[in-house]
Amino acid sequence: MCAHPHVSGLRAFAKAFFVSGSWRRRCATSKKTDIREDPISTEPRINERIRVPEVRLVGPNGEQVGIVRVEQALQLAREQDLDLVEVAPQARPPVVKLMDYGKFKYEAAQKARESRRNQANSIIKEMKLRPKIDDHDYETKKGHVLRFLKAGDKVKITIMFRGREQSRPELGVNLLRRLADDLTEYATVESPPKQEGRNMLMILAPTRKKNQAKADQKAERDRRAAERAEAAEADKAYEAAQRAAAGTAKKKKKGPADNMDPDIDL
Repeated sequence: MCAHPHVSGLRAFAKAFFVSGSWRRRCATSKKTDIREDPISTEPRINERIRVPEVRLVGPNGEQVGIVRVEQALQLAREQDLDLVEVAPQARPPVVKLMDYGKFKYEAAQKARESRRNQANSIIKEMKLRPKIDDHDYETKKGHVLRFLKAGDKVKITIMFRGREQSRPELGVNLLRRLADDLTEYATVESPPKQEGRNMLMILAPTRKKNQAKADQKAERDRRAAERAEAAEADKAYEAAQRAAAGTAKKKKKGPADNMDPDIDL
């Protein structure tokens, strides 16, 4: 039985398509496209991956260039040896910026690490005070708070009210404001006074970062150690000079004035 002419034509097309390798090339191209357009990728589209006709271009220093063809933007990026990075894909047209993408990623990673380090190093100390604290106790506790702040730690100040003191919250507010004013050189008020149950709280944050505070403390320790070493060397030099002077005095030759026996000639 002869095959229908239409069926024969389809068979011939399929044979030519698969033998020529067109099917393989199309499949490979499709796979590559899927990888590039991975919807779960958090990386921005850069350079040739930006597939829109027009973009709003921002220069490397933040200057607004305007709406241009994407080909023109890519050409500018190549001329300046920079990358074209899509920074606002939802805008119409998308906003792109000329930048060194590798440097941008490195600096962003550095900032993220520094932020995590500061969060890990940030410790909140606590100091409790009574609303009717006397001056001596106040100065003592203020000294402890100052020590915490100099070490780069935050401090939570807690005013504890008892009995009828709870009807006079202004005592706690005034005390916290006094403490904040006394420590204004070393701290800022991160959380202003607020009532929580029977207590009133305020959080002070150091003006210097924890890492800087540690570096300053180490520098101060090194300075003191150097001063002690210098003083020790000076003491050794003085003792050596004293011993040398004592040895010279013992070896001094006797002269006529030292002769107690007139019959002996020196």
